[in-house]
Amino acid sequence: MTDPEVALIQLGLFIVFVFLGFPIAFTLMAMGLGFGYFAYFDAGRMWRAFDRLDETAGMWTRITSWIEGLFNNRIFDLFVNQTYTVMSNEVLTAVPLFLFMGYVVERANIVDRLFSTLNIASKKIPGSMGVAALITCALFATATGIVGAVVTLMGLLALPAMLRARYDPAFASGIICAGGTLGILIPPSIMLIVYAAATNVSIVRLYAGALLPGLTLVGLYLVYVVGRSILQPSAAPRPRADEIPDMPFGRLLLQIATSFLPLAVLIASVLGSILFGLATPTEAASVGALGGLALAVIYRALNWQRLRESVYLTVRTTAMVCWLFVGSYTFSAVFSYLGGEQLIGQFVEGLNLTPVQFLILAQIIIFLLGWPLEWSEIIIIFVPIFLPLLAYFQIDPLFFGILVALNLQTSFLTPPMAMSAYYLKGIAPPEVRLTQIFRGVMPFLVCVLISMVLMYVFPQIVYFLPELVYG
Repeated sequence: MTDPEVALIQLGLFIVFVFLGFPIAFTLMAMGLGFGYFAYFDAGRMWRAFDRLDETAGMWTRITSWIEGLFNNRIFDLFVNQTYTVMSNEVLTAVPLFLFMGYVVERANIVDRLFSTLNIASKKIPGSMGVAALITCALFATATGIVGAVVTLMGLLALPAMLRARYDPAFASGIICAGGTLGILIPPSIMLIVYAAATNVSIVRLYAGALLPGLTLVGLYLVYVVGRSILQPSAAPRPRADEIPDMPFGRLLLQIATSFLPLAVLIASVLGSILFGLATPTEAASVGALGGLALAVIYRALNWQRLRESVYLTVRTTAMVCWLFVGSYTFSAVFSYLGGEQLIGQFVEGLNLTPVQFLILAQIIIFLLGWPLEWSEIIIIFVPIFLPLLAYFQIDPLFFGILVALNLQTSFLTPPMAMSAYYLKGIAPPEVRLTQIFRGVMPFLVCVLISMVLMYVFPQIVYFLPELVYG
C-alpha cells in the first residue's frame, strides 16, 4: 500500500469517527499521532542508542533504552512543535478577548431593552416586530459571535412576543434562527479570526471584505421580512394600539440613546479601530472586552456570578479552539507528508474545472460538511485542503474566505442538522414544532444563496472596502 493510499484511509477513518460521535479535537490528535507514527517510523534512528549498547549492558538498561527508542519517533517532536505554534499565534490571542466581550454583553441585560426600543421605533413598518427582532439579532450576534447564545436569548425574548402578536410561528422562528447566525459573518467575527489563523490571510482585510457581504445579507433578510408582511399580512399582523403603546419622540430618543447607542458604539469602535489601523485585532479585542465590562457596570448587571460564568465559558471555548488547531495542524502535517494533499490536488486538477466551477464544487462540499460539523471544524480541518488549489485556479483566499463564511450560514439553518433550529426548539413554547422551524428558515436559505450569487457576479462587494482603505 502506497503512502497516498494510507493518507486517504486516514481521512476516511476520521470522517467515520466524526459520524460516530467521537470528540473532534482528540480524534484529530489521536489519528495524527497514530498515522504519523507510521509515516515517520525509522527503526534505525529510533533504536540507534539501543543498537549501540555493548554486551556488558544490564537487562534494565536494555529495557529502558528500548522503551526510549519506542518514543523516539519524530511525530512526537512534531506534535510538541505544533502545540507551541498554536499557543504562540498572535492572531488567536484575539479569540478569548472577543469571546469574553460577547459573554459579558450577553449577561448585561442589553438585549431586552434594545428589542423593546426597536419594536416601538419601527411599529409603522410592515412586520415591525420581525424587523426589530432581526436588527436586534444582527447587533447582538455581531457583539457576541456566539450563535447558540443569540438564538437562545432571542428565542426567550422575542419569540413569545411575536407569537402573542399573532405572528406565524414558522415565520417568527425563521427570523430568529437566521438573525442569530449573522455573528459568524459580520465583523468582528471569531470565525474570520480562525480562518485568518488557519490560512495566513490578513484578518484586517478579511474584516473589511466581510462587512459589505454581511450587510447585504442583512438587507436581503429585511427585504424578505417586510415583503412577506406586505404580501401576506396574516403572517405578521400590524400591532394593535394596546400591544405597542405610543411614546413621545423625546422619550423614544432617550430610549434609543440608552439601549441602541451603547452597543452600536462598542461594536463600531472595536471594528473601526481595526479597519482604520488604529489598533491590531488583539488590541481592539482588549478594548472591546473592557467596553463590555463597562456596559455591564452601567446597566448594573455585573456581579461575581456573571463574571465567573463569563470567564469560565471563555476559557472553555478558547481551549476547544486551540486544541482543534493543535489536532488539525498535526493531522494535516501527517496527511500532507503521506502525499494526501498532492493526490487530492492532482485529482481536482485532472477534472479540468474552470475557477467558477471549482468554487461551486468547493462550496457544495462545505455546504454538505456543515450538516454534521461545526464551523470551527470545517475551517480548521477541511478549508486548508482547498487552499493549495486556490493558487492553481487563481482564486484570492480573501474572496474564498468570505464565500465560506456566507456558506456556513447555511450549516446552522439546513435540516436535518440545523443547529439554530435545535437551539430554538429547546426553549420555544411546546406548540412550536420543529417542522415549523425548519419551514421558517427555508426562505432565509434562499437569501443566503442569492447573496452568494451576487458575490460571484459582483466580486467588488468583497473587494471594494479593502481596496478603498488599504489599496
